[in-house]
Amino acid sequence: MLFRMHVIQAVFKRNFLSYFSSVIGYLFIVAFVGLGSFLAFSPQFFGNNLANLDQLNQHFPVLLLFIVPAITMSAWSDERKQGTDELLFTLPASDLEILLGKYFAVLGIYTVALVFSLSHVVVLSLLGSPDLGLMFATYFGYWLCGAALLSAGLVASVLTSSPTVAYVLGAMICAVPVFIDRLAPNNRLLQGLSVAEQFRDFGLGMIPLGGVLYFVSLTALMLYLNLVFVSRRHWSGGPHRTPMGLHFFVRAVSLGLILIGVNVVAANATTRVDLTSERLYSLSSTTREVLEQTDPEHPIRIQAFISPEVPRDYAATRSTLVGLLRQFDQEGGNAVRVRIVDTDKFTDEADEARRYGIEPRDIQSERAGRIVQEDVFLGVVVTGGGTDSEVVIPFFDVGTPVEYELTRAVRTASHAKRLTLGVLRTDAKLAGGFDMQSFQSQREWQIITELKRQYEVKEVAPEDLATSKFDVLLAAMPSSLTEPEMRNFVDYVRKGGKTLVIDDPLPLFHMQLAPRLPKPRAGGGGMFGGQQQSPPKADNGEARQLCNLLGISWNSSETVWDTYNPHPEMSEAFKDFDVVYVAAESGGSMPFNNRSSVTDGLQEVMMFYPGEIKPVEGSKLDFLPLMRTSPNSFVLPWDDFATSNPFGMIQLLPVPKRKKLSGVEYVVGARVTGVPADADSSDKNAPKIDVVFIADLDMISNEFFMVRDKNWRGLKLDNITVVMNAVDALAGDESFIELRKRRAHHRTLTTVERQTEIFRTRQLDQALQAGEAADKQLAEAQQRFAKEIQKIQADKSLDERTKMIRVRTAQENERRRLEVEKAEIDNKKNKEIREFKDQSERQIRKIESGIRWMAILFPPIPALLLGMYVFSKRVREERQGIVSDRMVPKRR
Repeated sequence: MLFRMHVIQAVFKRNFLSYFSSVIGYLFIVAFVGLGSFLAFSPQFFGNNLANLDQLNQHFPVLLLFIVPAITMSAWSDERKQGTDELLFTLPASDLEILLGKYFAVLGIYTVALVFSLSHVVVLSLLGSPDLGLMFATYFGYWLCGAALLSAGLVASVLTSSPTVAYVLGAMICAVPVFIDRLAPNNRLLQGLSVAEQFRDFGLGMIPLGGVLYFVSLTALMLYLNLVFVSRRHWSGGPHRTPMGLHFFVRAVSLGLILIGVNVVAANATTRVDLTSERLYSLSSTTREVLEQTDPEHPIRIQAFISPEVPRDYAATRSTLVGLLRQFDQEGGNAVRVRIVDTDKFTDEADEARRYGIEPRDIQSERAGRIVQEDVFLGVVVTGGGTDSEVVIPFFDVGTPVEYELTRAVRTASHAKRLTLGVLRTDAKLAGGFDMQSFQSQREWQIITELKRQYEVKEVAPEDLATSKFDVLLAAMPSSLTEPEMRNFVDYVRKGGKTLVIDDPLPLFHMQLAPRLPKPRAGGGGMFGGQQQSPPKADNGEARQLCNLLGISWNSSETVWDTYNPHPEMSEAFKDFDVVYVAAESGGSMPFNNRSSVTDGLQEVMMFYPGEIKPVEGSKLDFLPLMRTSPNSFVLPWDDFATSNPFGMIQLLPVPKRKKLSGVEYVVGARVTGVPADADSSDKNAPKIDVVFIADLDMISNEFFMVRDKNWRGLKLDNITVVMNAVDALAGDESFIELRKRRAHHRTLTTVERQTEIFRTRQLDQALQAGEAADKQLAEAQQRFAKEIQKIQADKSLDERTKMIRVRTAQENERRRLEVEKAEIDNKKNKEIREFKDQSERQIRKIESGIRWMAILFPPIPALLLGMYVFSKRVREERQGIVSDRMVPKRR
């Protein structure tokens, strides 16, 4: 047998129990746990508002530099100091068995300390709901880090007979793998040999094969050096011994190089286990396919410029971005090179980021009760291998789908063949253009910018549809087309052109596009430079030709209303509008059709004044509902919620009183497929219609990109997702659909949020009350002015000219007075709001400070209590063996 376990066990017990025989051992554990809690629950921990140990992870390797030497310093040095080493080596045990016994002893001591530090997880559980899989991976990483550095600490202890010197040497030796990455930040080899770099995946909730192999290799190398120094009495000095120092030096160096080579090879291994509950950092099959298609001979280069510290709202985004970039680096192998650059403003790294077009985002946040402006870098540039292709993602906002954006950028930069998307030219001007009403150029809609990152996007005029070929066509507000344009468009759809149609009875953000309104007048022309009368809309804007072809009914003069509201806190903001939420939890039979890849897995969509789509009786086309309202819905005709005039002006009427609910779930999005009615259904080559019809234009407006990117008011809307999914499904490329639906659920400090929410709510209520009081004062001032005007108008002793002069004078005087009063009211309101806010923030900071000190002081208590118990027990045992006459008498 290679090892005799009873020998190793005997050495283990001797060293392990001796460490805990005195109070010193417990004090080291208390110090380890106390320092850990101080680092883990720093102010930044509460700033990030995430129930994890990210703050401790950043400093853990450095923390081990102080703790590991304290455990190992006396393992060998005390033996030499007391002269018991010679006795130890004369026992019937091999050098390797003794070494393993001592190593397992110090590893057992460290493990006990680590078990006591689990009190950090207890604190996290009290503050929130930590991911237990993440905690397991993190602590397994802690254990591997300590196991590797303990073997290095033993090397220091074997070199000297002084525990103090052994402590210093141990810290110096351990510092080499801890800080080696700082010697050359851009050197991939030195980065890979760093403890912090190899530990990072464990802190994210993953167990990588490469990381495990690194720590095992480092442990094996240091244990071999231990064995060499322990056994040097056999080969150094003396008349009958052969000096073999150079020989063992070469062997040690060779072993080190072999292990480094093995780790370099293993660095390309992608085997890892994601233990997070939501599998936050497991790449999807789509991403893996994109990475597999990259060319190793022309690798993709991903450079991420990321601020080391970010405001609370961006902490989760930063964590996800860093974690996924590391996964891209691992999964991509030699075909993908990832460089993560810590970027602070006024540094060379910041200048480099700006050269790529990545500018810092000025973000307002709160720290220590003060409003501060922070320049935050969260940008990525992806460069195609061997080409000048470059994709820049200037900033990852809080709602940006990180993996989706990275994968799409990699595919674009690698020059993968892209499908073609046609954008039909309509009055909506999705691709931008010149507005005849405002005489101004319009920028392209953000949905087009989004689509350009995945498709070759080309605008097409209705008259050119017959000669154009696209994989899919996007038609927004086709109801605005003229008669000949509508005929061309309908012919294109009839001939099998895959099309996404988005039309709307009342586009809230673009009301001039409402089908009931006439087309805007064309500028120029005319003898006197006036405006020309535009041709009328086909079917008076009702798109009857299109609806007849699709076998559907869509009434441009009525909208769907829904009383279901999953966000009552926003009722005040939208009290004057028709807001329809299509939500998975609305209580409907199938709000999102899970039989369609377009809507399967979606959670919530927000619409304004959507229309109803329904199949007409007798239609032979397949009608597949995609989105339905809740049963608390009803339909209103145009005259009940809006008025319009021939000049293109719409006035919204007050929200009508709740109508009698019909219990009907209205379809607001559908997919229509099949052979058109005027075609021969028996002909296998007959063109088939394939159209997705969504009855709300507002859902792709630029405002919803702000909602998504800023995570506005916590809304998790799928407006953009459903449109992108529809385009992909029609184009026959569904690779990104599942990726788009992935959501990262980050666990926050719910206990802290609960205790501080009352003050934040009170602060908001007081601000609203101050605003209402200010509005009331302004209204009173305006009423006073109106009464004065009425008094002048009612004075019969004045002629009309005098009345006009006095009214103008009163208007001017009142205007100046109103300006002064408004300034005073605003100043008073802002002062009250500021005072309310200061009071609330002080209370919040007080609560957070109390929780922080509880979190810091609680973890060391179990180890401290155990140490006090052992100390008192030892004192009692020592006093039991003393004769009572020899004990020091108590003072009276």
